[in-house]
Amino acid sequence: MSREAQLREEICRTGASLYQRGYTVGTAGNISARLDDGWLITPTDACLGGLDPAQIAKVDAAGNWVAGDKPSKTLALHRMVYDHHPDMHGVVHTHSTYLVNLTIKGVWSPDDVLPPITPYYVMKVGHIPLIPYRRPGDPWVAEQVKQLAGKVRGVLLERLGPVVWESSVSKAAYALEELEETAKLWELAGGRIAPLDEAALQELRQTFNVRW
Repeated sequence: MSREAQLREEICRTGASLYQRGYTVGTAGNISARLDDGWLITPTDACLGGLDPAQIAKVDAAGNWVAGDKPSKTLALHRMVYDHHPDMHGVVHTHSTYLVNLTIKGVWSPDDVLPPITPYYVMKVGHIPLIPYRRPGDPWVAEQVKQLAGKVRGVLLERLGPVVWESSVSKAAYALEELEETAKLWELAGGRIAPLDEAALQELRQTFNVRW
């Protein structure tokens, strides 16, 4: 099986897993992967729970749609991630309930939507800034991501949910799940969880070489 075929399967497998566990609903969300000659991205208005590998859109290095169904309207955002994060090979975006709710009720801070309340949030996710609301597919959002190049592993779009990037599609999904779980814990506790103190954070930095 070619690398492209493997990535098509990984996108479909990841999408089905996220959909089945309620991380996204209906036709919300999108997933992409880097290729040597461009990108793969889920089609516009596709349900992540029922993706067909053959219908995943392929876009060449110049941004031209060359195969599969019509690419997601968030293609510009995904391309900006890949253009400015050379080590990243997978991007996942969902409309996860607790994270969208967080943007409606109010995030912890614009630069850190959630406090560092668990070690795995610090280790696997890190700082996640809030991007103020713009319509889906607005190129302004992609420009904001460009400015964050190399500094974070993802962003939270106000009223639209998280966009997370990693070295593979699967790893991006794992980080997104950790982010959503942390938002869930924060909500269930009514925002009354004390963050890890500086000594605990410093130990994580020294032991696991994390950035916080």
